[in-house]
Amino acid sequence: MTAVNSFAIDIEKARAIWLRAQRLDTAAPFGEGPTAVQHAIEHLGYVQIDTINVIERSHHHILYTRIPTYKIADLEAAQSIHKSVFEFWTHALAYVPTVDYRFFLPQMNAWRADPHSSFASVDPADYSALLQRIHEQGELSIRDINDDVLVEKTHPWGSRKPSKRALGLGFFNGDLTISKRTGMLKKYELSARHFGWKRQPKAATENQFAQYLLQRALRAQGIVSIDSICYGNNAAKTLVRSQIETASKRKQLVPVHIDGFQKIPHWIEPEQLEVVSEASQPQVHILSPFDPLVIQRKRLQLFFDYEHRFEAYFPAEKRVMGYFALPVLVGDTIVAALDLKMDRRAGELLIQKWTWIAPKRAKLKTVIEVALDTFEQFQKR
Repeated sequence: MTAVNSFAIDIEKARAIWLRAQRLDTAAPFGEGPTAVQHAIEHLGYVQIDTINVIERSHHHILYTRIPTYKIADLEAAQSIHKSVFEFWTHALAYVPTVDYRFFLPQMNAWRADPHSSFASVDPADYSALLQRIHEQGELSIRDINDDVLVEKTHPWGSRKPSKRALGLGFFNGDLTISKRTGMLKKYELSARHFGWKRQPKAATENQFAQYLLQRALRAQGIVSIDSICYGNNAAKTLVRSQIETASKRKQLVPVHIDGFQKIPHWIEPEQLEVVSEASQPQVHILSPFDPLVIQRKRLQLFFDYEHRFEAYFPAEKRVMGYFALPVLVGDTIVAALDLKMDRRAGELLIQKWTWIAPKRAKLKTVIEVALDTFEQFQKR
């Protein structure tokens, strides 16, 4: 799909639009507390969850980047008390706004109709008994279940308990939801009871899902391409293209391209062409490698001329930036990548490796060190 009669946007303008959409050009854009968590996740569309914890885990890190006063308890309250967010699969496991639940119901229904082969070993009678136990006893975690027979792990992060697979099946087909998370330990509850539904929301149609993907991307990315809209949802590309064509005919979208990259069509809402940064001074952000600004690597490279390397699974001798390098954004430029590790016993943030992306300047180092001091305090919350 080519953008007919598109016009060029210079790279600085394109960056400003994306940074504004990501709310990275201004301090504390969402306020504070559980309500800020809700607003941030509703705006971004999702916040990716990851297990790596050499520093605070990615979902907390992403929220801290946009909520400077963020506390882990704020996300716990949003999930378990206010129930404004829930966990499900986007391109990876993520926190998703509860108001968007119906857009994920088609995926859940597909899992129910045709479960993944990894759940073939789940006995229907055992699964029904598990749901009945949760119905009678309330939410439970895998630690609350004692399986009579253990099995060999099929994955390094798997479990020897067959019940974990049954919980997973219930999660993916929507019978169960994760009602509480303590670290990476999850409690499961019946979805209807957790959300207080008398009737489950109505599942979105394929066209409604495509429209949702487009609107989510326009809100969180500002300037969008087919690939950026459908990241993790390639099957929706045909319908998304149709949504774009309709919106373009109605003058709701303008076809554009980044100067020098005319073969990569993008679209933008007309009013976003006037976006300017609200920051009185450049914001400094130490970004998670799973941050929405970073996770789409090709888009990141196009907009910021920076190729991020996620090296946690590389052999040590092949690492260039380090085990868990974090891009450092100063203003509209990624200037460095820092491999950080938290020594929790000493309460100290360790810099394993500092890689300059931009020319090293004393002023840059000073502002990054100030951000590192604040980032270290976040690790101790």
